[in-house]
Amino acid sequence: MKKSKQGKTRQGKASRKKSKSKVKPPTTKAEEILEKVAEPYHVISSLMSRVGVVPELADEIRKSLLNLYVFQGVTQEEALLKELTRYNEVALKIKEFLEPVKDYVPEAICNEMLLTLFKYRVKHDLSDSELAAIVDDCVRTYLHSLVDPGEPVGTVAAQSIGEPGTQMTLRTFHFAGVRELNVTLGLPRLIELVDAKRVPETPMMEIHLSEEFKYDEAKAREVARKIELTTLETVTRSADIDLSEMKLFIELDPEMLYDKGVTPDEVVKVLSKGKLLAGKVSVSEENPYLIVIEIPKSYSDIIKAQKFRDRLLKVKIKGLKDIKKVILQKRRDQETGKEYYVLITSGSNLDAVLRMGGVDPRKVRTNSIHEIEEVLGIEAAREALIREIKNTLNEQGLDVDLRHVMLVADMMTRSGSVRPIGRHGVVGEKPSILARAAFEVTVKNLFDASIRGETDQIVGVTENVIIGQLAPIGTALVELKMNPMKIKALVKREEG
Repeated sequence: MKKSKQGKTRQGKASRKKSKSKVKPPTTKAEEILEKVAEPYHVISSLMSRVGVVPELADEIRKSLLNLYVFQGVTQEEALLKELTRYNEVALKIKEFLEPVKDYVPEAICNEMLLTLFKYRVKHDLSDSELAAIVDDCVRTYLHSLVDPGEPVGTVAAQSIGEPGTQMTLRTFHFAGVRELNVTLGLPRLIELVDAKRVPETPMMEIHLSEEFKYDEAKAREVARKIELTTLETVTRSADIDLSEMKLFIELDPEMLYDKGVTPDEVVKVLSKGKLLAGKVSVSEENPYLIVIEIPKSYSDIIKAQKFRDRLLKVKIKGLKDIKKVILQKRRDQETGKEYYVLITSGSNLDAVLRMGGVDPRKVRTNSIHEIEEVLGIEAAREALIREIKNTLNEQGLDVDLRHVMLVADMMTRSGSVRPIGRHGVVGEKPSILARAAFEVTVKNLFDASIRGETDQIVGVTENVIIGQLAPIGTALVELKMNPMKIKALVKREEG
């Protein structure tokens, strides 16, 4: 009996332990909010699991249903299921239209057509005949845009960009709407792009602000002040050396201090940071804008004291390196009609700007290609090259097909880093000795190749033209071989 009682008590304890372990800890406020936020997603996902949705359009259908649930307040399961069924029918219909097209168009274009046609069919309720006309037009345009086999695309691209280049201007213009900033346009800009210049002649950035800051001028100006580089020289009215007392008197400009959002105490704090001037910087009791600095003994000579003053005036008070000026520009949103502010800078520092608070990192642009490569990678640099070259040509009213520009950008970035077009880049890396020699420094290229014992396979256009052969382009790309003995045998057979 005792054993059975002991067994029961042990079982009771074990069950109590199990029941305790099953009790969930109380949910926090943050968890409740997260559950509430995730609820629409879970509802839509469970509905989609019931209906066999077209996989290629699953994300787009989910997005459309979430838009109905969250923004339009359609939360009834029947209504959502009805919409889901309609979306899926549309998707299946479009997929049916695109089925015969797959043999003629690449998969990426086919998927893009599927997504775009789905959006427009849902939004504008396109008829079957309209859908068919759009699909036919897309396929026809694609097939028409294909390059013929053997087409010398490099030569055509060079001619298509080079010829309009002769009509471009050679001047540096003011930035549109901002007289304080200059911007390099025309031929000089095109040359620095294809030469992959490390630092542009007029580096610039266009910085869009986050929702909180872009509509308020005061807040936008606050961000601009944080970005703009402010040195001691910027806020100084005069800087005089007293050789008798070995002191440097720096008179600050109150207007500039106000404009840059800096106080005399902040200036003193920055100057006192270094070991050399620790405890040797003070504000005059008579004039709050006069800073007195004791010149260190190592700078007792007048020439050394002047060098000390010049170095001190270059000390950074606030802002980002290389961004010399920031200008606030007012723009109007075409869709909403709302006015908002954008920052235009003279100078570029992409890495630091992307880390700044109040900045929308998705809408920050710079015209420095190498900076984009270092911060965002080679694919972003390629996109920026295409955009910059196309914009430079468009500004001059020159219509050059985008594919020529894309080919140039592809050649410049194919090695994994941005390389210039020239003997130090794309042309200098050609395997053909004659092609390299035909471009620049002919004798040096021929001597270097002979020293190394290089051989030229004569496979490119340039080298074949030099030695008087047909270049392997167009019809010359095809090689025909004839066996006269077989032809003779065939003729005899037919005659016999």
